[in-house]
Amino acid sequence: MSLTTDPNDPRLGHGTDDKPVPQNEVYLVLSAEERAKGFVRPVRAAYRHVGAPGPKYPLRAMNAEEIEETVGFPYIAFEPYPKGEHGSALGRYWTQGQLNAAGKGCDTVTTMATALAETYAREPGFYGSTYCVNCSRHLPVADFVWDGTTERVGS
Repeated sequence: MSLTTDPNDPRLGHGTDDKPVPQNEVYLVLSAEERAKGFVRPVRAAYRHVGAPGPKYPLRAMNAEEIEETVGFPYIAFEPYPKGEHGSALGRYWTQGQLNAAGKGCDTVTTMATALAETYAREPGFYGSTYCVNCSRHLPVADFVWDGTTERVGS
């Protein structure tokens, strides 16, 4: 595995994986100059696969209007947000699959190269997915916490 600062490098992978795959040949990082500007989060080199976060607020059954609005989607429940909690968002729909997957990570710790860790520390939202060495898949960063913390990667 190698690193690049070129977002157009053809060896880069993108997104999440539906099945196990090897790590990408190359990963994108911020330039050394950009990382040298300082960090907005601690530099952490290890994260734990804990699974997708579940609902934060109590779920409720969907009403007739919500069922009508989401025809064709497999939603089964609605999570209303407290007023102002998520800007203008009123809540979130959940599928049974999402609820079943919540908190179901493999609990494996993955470590990374310093330049990757510094990229996360400089720009926490830089990556949308990251690799689990046990599952052999790139998964959403929200499925991981920084090892030794409850802080979600990418937040």
